[in-house]
Amino acid sequence: MTKKQRAQIVQEELEKLYPEVPIPLDHKDAYTLMVAVALSAQTTDKKVNQITPKLFAVADTPEKMAKLSVEEIKELIKEIGLANSKAKNLKKMAEVLVEKFNSVVPQTYEELESLAGVGHKTASVVMSQGFGFPAFPVDTHIHRLMTQWKLTSGKNVVETERDAKNLWNENVWNKLHLQIIFYGREYSPARGNKEKDFIPKLLFPEKT
Repeated sequence: MTKKQRAQIVQEELEKLYPEVPIPLDHKDAYTLMVAVALSAQTTDKKVNQITPKLFAVADTPEKMAKLSVEEIKELIKEIGLANSKAKNLKKMAEVLVEKFNSVVPQTYEELESLAGVGHKTASVVMSQGFGFPAFPVDTHIHRLMTQWKLTSGKNVVETERDAKNLWNENVWNKLHLQIIFYGREYSPARGNKEKDFIPKLLFPEKT
């Protein structure tokens, strides 16, 4: 079976499992999405969704966030990992958005990645889920599963993203990256679940 054939099977099976995919992080616009994604580093989406209502109740715009002190932001997000550095980044991100971008979240990778706390993955999520541009954000689930499915030999998420974009048409990227994340969480967690994890059995029947 070729890599392209394996990719096609993955896409078909995930479409059966997840014909509709909600965006995992609660948000109301591109700014609150960007904040939520920045907070999700080394933290579960579930935990982020528990703390963002309190944060967004007082700071759901760059102007409001910029007016808070780092200590005030830290107090609001203290339950998640790396709260100290994330609070500093959220404050700096908001200040730059107000000063440089007129409080509007920019719609290019270069500008997004110039913001504090926004790396390529966060920028990709904002571009795809916030603005609808074709993007394939790669998180640890996607990197792990694509390696497991032998769809990438990527040594890092940059190579895995490139391989994903080569394997699938861009009109499915925004949905498919979420479908893979959902599959990873439900069927193939990092600790393994051989009973539920059925895609490898379809891709490599000779091993089962």
